[in-house]
Amino acid sequence: MTEARLVAVVVTSAMAGAAPPGVDDDAFLAAMAEDTYELVAGLDSVTPVLVTSMPGMEEIVWPGTPVVEIPDLSGAALVRAAFAALPYGEQAVLLSGDAPDLPALLIGKLFRALGRARLAVCPAADGGAVAIAAHLPFPDWAEVGFDDHDPVGALRASAPAPRTVATGPGWHRLRVPGDIARLDPGLEGWDGTRALLSG
Repeated sequence: MTEARLVAVVVTSAMAGAAPPGVDDDAFLAAMAEDTYELVAGLDSVTPVLVTSMPGMEEIVWPGTPVVEIPDLSGAALVRAAFAALPYGEQAVLLSGDAPDLPALLIGKLFRALGRARLAVCPAADGGAVAIAAHLPFPDWAEVGFDDHDPVGALRASAPAPRTVATGPGWHRLRVPGDIARLDPGLEGWDGTRALLSG
C-alpha cells in the first residue's frame, strides 16, 4: 500500500512570500517546507516525495526520500508537471509546501475521498487549494492550480460528472505575512517555522 500512495510536498519560489519583516525569505520557505514534509514523513501507509524547483531543498528530507526537480512553474502547469513527475504510484496527493501546521488527518481524508471520486481537493482559506489528490495518471480534463480562486468549482465544471471531484475539509496556507496569524500555537509540529518566528 505504501508504494501505491504518494504524498508529494511541492515547493516553488512563489511560496516564499509569507516571511515576516526581518526574516529571510529563503530561510522561511525552507522552514515551512521542512515542517510540511515532516508531517507527511510521519504518516503511515504513504511514501513521501519532494517535488521542487528550488535548489538545495534535498537537505530538508530524510535519506531515501525521492526528490524530483521540475521547472519553476505556477498555476495548472505546476500541478500537471508535479503529477507527471511522480516516480510511481496509484494515488497521490500534491501538498503545497506552505502549510506547515496542516493536521495529518486531512491527508487521510483526501485518500478516503478518492474511494468515491477521481480527484479530491483540500480547499485553502481565502481561495485556492492546500492539497490536490488524484488517481494516477492525472486526468487530461483537470486544469487546476494551487492559487485558483475556486479550484473545486473549476474542476467540477470540466469533469465528466460533478461527483468525479470531491472536496475535503479546508485549511490555510502561509502566502503573505498576515497569514502567520492563522498558525495555531497549540498544534504540535511546525517546529522550524515556530523557531524562526520566535527568534
